[in-house]
Amino acid sequence: MTREKPKRGQAKEIAAKVTEEDIEALKQALAEEKAKSESHLANWQRTQADFINYKRRNNQEKEEIGKFANAMLMLSLLPILDDLERAFTSIPHHLAKLSWVDGIRLIERKLWASLEAQGLSQIKALSEPFDPQLHEAVMHGKGKEGIVVEELQKGYKLHDRVLRPTMVVVGNGEEEEKEE
Repeated sequence: MTREKPKRGQAKEIAAKVTEEDIEALKQALAEEKAKSESHLANWQRTQADFINYKRRNNQEKEEIGKFANAMLMLSLLPILDDLERAFTSIPHHLAKLSWVDGIRLIERKLWASLEAQGLSQIKALSEPFDPQLHEAVMHGKGKEGIVVEELQKGYKLHDRVLRPTMVVVGNGEEEEKEE
């Protein structure tokens, strides 16, 4: 079905039938549709930004999980490291050079190397200012005030998080008596 072109006289008739009210109604409808369109565009942009933020947060969470997935395993290995260190300090001098002692020291170094490769590190405490985020004060002792004077149990970090704080003795401001 083909549409016929209006003749010259008919075009004037049609134009005369279209009133100012019709034009205003069409302008208002157009404005409403533009407002809807802008609203839909804003909602779409907001949703897109929310999705990008979701993806970024999700990736950050995956990285965190990957970084700290072994934290519980490492935390359970720390007492073993403590025990090995205590065992080495209590070995009598005449037994210290035996080959089996050297073998155990080698095992300890390998264990340390593998834990360090996963991000484990010791917290330096001795002669450092007391930091409650890194150290756990269990006693006061003679020494400079606010300075760690003794380390009772080593502390460790996994990447940038404290896995176990260092148990320390903090100086109380009294000077130690110097032996002459």
